[in-house]
Amino acid sequence: MPAIPGGAWAGWRTGTHGGNSPWSSGSGCGDGWVGRLPAVTASFRPQSLNLLPRSLLSTVPSVVGLVLVFTSFTRLLGAVGGVGEVADPVELPPSIPDPLEPLNRVVWEFNKGLMIAVIQPTSRVYRYVVVAPVRHSISDFGRNLTFPGRLINEALQGRWTDTREESYRFLCNTTAGVGGLWDVATRWGIPKPDADFGQTFGRWGWSPDCFLMLPVFGPSSDRDALGLAADTAANPLLYISPYKPQAGRPFSYLGPYSYFSYLVSYNRLADSVNESVRFSRAEPDPYSEIQRAWTFLRSNRVVDLSVEGARDEASLETIDSIYFTHQDPEFPVRARNRSVSIPTTGRRLIYTYWLQRGAAPVVYITPGLGAHRLSPASLALAELVFKHGYTAVCVSSVFSSEFMEKASAAGLPGFLPVDGHELRVALTEVDRRLRADHPGRLGQAALVGCSMGGFHSLFLAANEEGDGRSLIRFDRYVAISAPVRLLHGAESLDECYRAPLNWPASERAAKLENLFLKVAALEHLPPAAESPLPFDATESRFLIGAAFRLVLRDIVFTSQQRHDQGLLQHSLFSLRRDPVYREILRFSYRDYFERLLIPYLQRHGMPETSRESVALATDLRTYSTGLRGNPKVRVISNQNDFLLSAEDLDWLRATVSPARFRLFPHGGHMGNLSTAEVQTAILESLEGLGTPGAASR
Repeated sequence: MPAIPGGAWAGWRTGTHGGNSPWSSGSGCGDGWVGRLPAVTASFRPQSLNLLPRSLLSTVPSVVGLVLVFTSFTRLLGAVGGVGEVADPVELPPSIPDPLEPLNRVVWEFNKGLMIAVIQPTSRVYRYVVVAPVRHSISDFGRNLTFPGRLINEALQGRWTDTREESYRFLCNTTAGVGGLWDVATRWGIPKPDADFGQTFGRWGWSPDCFLMLPVFGPSSDRDALGLAADTAANPLLYISPYKPQAGRPFSYLGPYSYFSYLVSYNRLADSVNESVRFSRAEPDPYSEIQRAWTFLRSNRVVDLSVEGARDEASLETIDSIYFTHQDPEFPVRARNRSVSIPTTGRRLIYTYWLQRGAAPVVYITPGLGAHRLSPASLALAELVFKHGYTAVCVSSVFSSEFMEKASAAGLPGFLPVDGHELRVALTEVDRRLRADHPGRLGQAALVGCSMGGFHSLFLAANEEGDGRSLIRFDRYVAISAPVRLLHGAESLDECYRAPLNWPASERAAKLENLFLKVAALEHLPPAAESPLPFDATESRFLIGAAFRLVLRDIVFTSQQRHDQGLLQHSLFSLRRDPVYREILRFSYRDYFERLLIPYLQRHGMPETSRESVALATDLRTYSTGLRGNPKVRVISNQNDFLLSAEDLDWLRATVSPARFRLFPHGGHMGNLSTAEVQTAILESLEGLGTPGAASR
């Protein structure tokens, strides 16, 4: 591993600030969880998405924006980990056992390849030929045909009200809906229950003992696999045939009309495959998310949706960040993906962009902590600026697996001078390539960063001179919900993760299990638009902490694969990742800095590195002079962002002029990005870059 390039960090000691403890004051941390998650919202990675198909050819009912994001949280389930120096660890509910994980991962890769190489390209043609109203009718007709299977299962489960509603729906859709081609029952307000044999087996007391990733059919379990076979047998089309069965010809006993079921499944998948592919590419380990999410999405345990304790406005508003995602389902598909060679690594980094038809300013977008260039927040920002005439370019976070593996010469991210330099190098190469490929099409350039991306944007703005004139200088730097002090922010996230320690130890396991059941229940019972999420302060804070802990897990896993420091006992290169994931989840953010990053820096060119020196280098106040004197800086923040202290807000007010600093009273951390008011502020921050082009259609 090469020594850390001196030019990237040699001058960082020039600034000064108050001598507070690096672990007890300030604020600052990125936020890739919004794309993940999950994103957790990124793992609350559902964003009006359907990322967890029950099969590649038969998807689960659409996951409302909130739940998809929540799927990231479920990746934690089954992990038991201590948190830093806390003696009483947070013990999480177990997930479905996965003894076949190596085999399941191989099958997942096959399924992913099938989606990307076959289903996605053919679905584009299918959607072009078969217009949306016809596709909806095919789906409605197919669901109406499978009425008998649902009715049987609702009866077997003793759900008599659902049995009645199911019968009403079938009667209305078959008559007024012309055989089910139109779902008039939903328009008339008749509930839409659902049931299958896997669910029935669960109601009868069968708890799955083994997670399965089935070829083509996707995630399942021993219980649900048998249920899938029973569901297939309950399909009435299987028994309808225009000809008589013939002895010696087994397939003649299968009704030829049963193949219509595959058309219905493909029809449904055609509208969701793009999001499934995006999910599989944007997540560091999509298999892990799906495996953990399946535990609670298919759980038959009773959930208590009541809220016992007081609510926490800031964390609940932060969770609302899951609603910030692209609106046009075709927008990600219209992107172009290219790669550039990074001179410091010799590897190629992929970037994604949307080019205006004519000359237009270009906006480079850097997402939050660990987020991918295809994360929901990245796509939402790109769509916002593109629709208003700007060319949009997305790159992955410095803390993402993609950037670490392709564009980082350092073994671990987290030291701001090095991270900022490597990001500027990568953006320089991307900008050069784009201007060479599209001469005269790219005007002035802006760098827009969310959360950790905004943190990096402000650092680059403050250090334009330090990196030399050969590297890109932007005409505008926009920081959205940017933290100020990284180490305090990291400690704040650890505190969120430790929130359940406020519960009595005897009740903690049950409360955590019920919390994840709440998250899963929101898929089927999404809250009304104006109603608050059913989480108290401890629950909402823990969900945020858990989402960021998953981001940390992926950072540690990738960094140790690249530069093993010998702290992990389990293999980093096995197809069975669960043991090493459990081990990594014992690391807090404080552990990351003290046990991984600082020792790494000490061994690679910075022997005198200490916690205090890292705190100083990762504190934006250190670079106050460069920020205060840079008129190209714009900052958008929220008063109740839990990563910003009152001290940080005072510093921002003193450093950034009122004309360039927008402070909203509410929104938590990025929780109001989907509002018109904040989106208007983002667009206003880009004014003066030149005349935007006419957005391509």
